[in-house]
This record gives sequence, structure tokens and C-alpha cells, in this order.
Amino acid sequence: MTRTPLTALNGDVRLAVDDLGGAGGDPLLLIMGLGVSRFYWPDGLITALIDAGFHVASFDGRDAGGSTHFDDVPVGNPVTALFRRRPPAYTAEDMADDAVTVLDALGWPRAHLFGISQGGLVAQRTALLHPARVHTLTTFAAIPSDVRGAAVLRYVHLPFLARLARMRQPAGRDGDVAAGLALLRAVASPGYPFDEQDAYLRVERELDAGLPSGVRDSRAQGRQTSATWHGPRLHELRVPTLVLHGEHDPLIRPTAGRRIAASVPNARYVELPGTGHDLPREIWPTVVREIRTLVS
Repeated sequence: MTRTPLTALNGDVRLAVDDLGGAGGDPLLLIMGLGVSRFYWPDGLITALIDAGFHVASFDGRDAGGSTHFDDVPVGNPVTALFRRRPPAYTAEDMADDAVTVLDALGWPRAHLFGISQGGLVAQRTALLHPARVHTLTTFAAIPSDVRGAAVLRYVHLPFLARLARMRQPAGRDGDVAAGLALLRAVASPGYPFDEQDAYLRVERELDAGLPSGVRDSRAQGRQTSATWHGPRLHELRVPTLVLHGEHDPLIRPTAGRRIAASVPNARYVELPGTGHDLPREIWPTVVREIRTLVS
């Protein structure tokens, strides 16, 4: 796997993009979760997708990684931001438009989308707002796209979220590494061994790239969660859809995945045994096979 960096521009917003290889394959855009960067995708999964015939790319959404941050906009943490009274920094439609801007930068008229957690939310909204640009949609560990505000909380394990909010690490790089590892351990799959070496690699390379720790930037996360959606309802989605969700997801209840699949006509729902809010190597063959089947 190689990384070829690109930049996409949506107006004044700069988006950091990596072409990850597989040129000539089916175009597949990966969209990462809340606050963290494209460096959190496991290399082994990307390689497996390339080997399965995909041309893979990933990018940092606004307020994440190497893309434009809106640090001058006041906001609370990701939960309190849901109840905000201030105007949002941007809309959920802006975030969907970012994904299409990335497709333009890659020279892809259409692509398959694969989003995890918050990235799955962005992927749903991109497919709803720009269906002509999306071949297929795959979400993992995501909430339904048309759930707003406090209604999000019915799909979230609040005690677990509160435990995440109480995590504290010292300032500096060592603290950034500890925070990233603590998050990855917390969301890990109980049915599989935790791969500490791979987790450490993903945390370190984000910092080695000179990026701020997305795990620790609760204000950026709050700006992302407060982005309001005014677009089409989920039942209007007509893009072929695959919904993946971990049986033991500690953060997002599997009912969220089931609701997505029930709302989208002809969507396929796959609940992954032993799986949490992460992508352990043991499920990579299943994930790749399911996406390949959807595309085929």
C-alpha cells in the first residue's frame, strides 16, 4: 500500500486526501469516524480491499486531521453540542459536499462509499444528496442519517460515552499517544484479541504527520456532531446499501444499524459477532467479501 497525498478544495475548506492504491479497480472512498484522521484506517484492511479489486482513497473530513479546522467557532463537547443554541459552524450538507469534492480531486465521476461511525453518517448523507455520484453505500457502526439532536441518544450507550468523557491524559505527545490507545482499547471488539501493535502504529502515524490528536479535540468533535441535516429522509435513499454493525458495539447500539437497513429499500444488514466499535483483523475477510458482493 502506498500513500499519494492530494488536496481537495470545497470553497475555503481544504481537505487532505490520500490515494492509497489499486488504480484501475473499482473506486472506493473511505470515510473515517468522529474527529480522527484517515490514518486510523488499518493498513491490512486497505490492502485486502485493494487485493479484492478496489482503487482505494481516504480523506480527512472538515475539523479532522489535516483538513481545515474551525477553531474560532465556540461549541461544547460532542454530546452538549447536540443541544446547541448557537448557529453551527457548518451544515451536514457541507460535509456531504466535501466527499463529492474529494471525488472530483481524485477524478472519479462516481464511487463506492465505505464509512465508519460518523463517517458512515456522512456517507449516508452523501448518497442522499448526491446519488448520481455514488455507486454503492456501506456503513459500519453508524447511526441513521435523519436522526437529529437529542434523538441521537436513543442509539448511544450513555454510560460508555460518559466513561470516555472522563478519560484524562497528560499534555504533550506521550499524552496524545496514551489517549489514542485508550480510545482504541475502549471501543475494541470483546470477541477478538486487541492488536496493540497495530493500534500504536495508527495513533503514532497521525502524530508523526504533524496532525493534532483528533481523539483529544472535543471541540472539533462537537462542531461535527452539531452540523444539522436538512436533506432527504433515509427512506428516499435508492443507492444499493450494505449496513454492518458489531454485535457488541459499546458505543452505538445495533438498533441503529437495524434502523438504517429497515429504512433503506433492499438494504442488507449484517451483524458481526464478537465485534465492537472497531475493525479487528479477524472480520476483514467478511467485510471485504460483503462489500465486494454488494458491488458485484
